[in-house]
Parts: sequence; C-alpha cells; structure tokens
Amino acid sequence: MSNVDPAPDSDTKETPTAGSSVWTESTGPAPTRVGTVVWGLVVLALAALIIIAQLGIVTLNGTYVLIGLMIGAGAALVVGGLLSARKRDNGPSTGKS
Repeated sequence: MSNVDPAPDSDTKETPTAGSSVWTESTGPAPTRVGTVVWGLVVLALAALIIIAQLGIVTLNGTYVLIGLMIGAGAALVVGGLLSARKRDNGPSTGKS
C-alpha cells in the first residue's frame, strides 16, 4: 500500500518564483484606455441631455442627439487612438520590421 495521497492538498498552492514567466515586471499602473474614457463621456453626455430635456430647458430631437454623440465618440476614438500610437512609437527603432 502506498502512502502517497492522490488528491493534492487544497491548503498548499504553488506560487510562481521570481524567475518564472508567470510574473511580469510592473512599471506602475496600467494606462487609461481611450475607449473607456470616450464611452464614459458618451454616457455622461446622454445623462446630461436627458436631465436638460426633462427640466424643459430645451426640446431635443433624439435622432440628432444620437447622431451627434456617435460622431463625437467616433472622432474622439480616432484621435485618442492616433495619440496613443504616437506615444507608443517614440522608442528607438531597431531597423527590423
């Protein structure tokens, strides 16, 4: 009869060592994603427009509001993506593609 337990002990968990590929070197907090910021601004703009419309300050056409928000969000995503790519490409080039 063997005294080896076939079921692993649930209390002991393997932890990766410093040389393991599981750990990544962190350089600080992750940068803010452009899409997250843009869609957050879209939601805030919709909420503000709904509040303004409910107060009776302005009468809004829903189609025009959605078209304007989508144009603004699309432009912000394109500009934010270009700025992010430009910031990322500042490193020295190795000449390889």
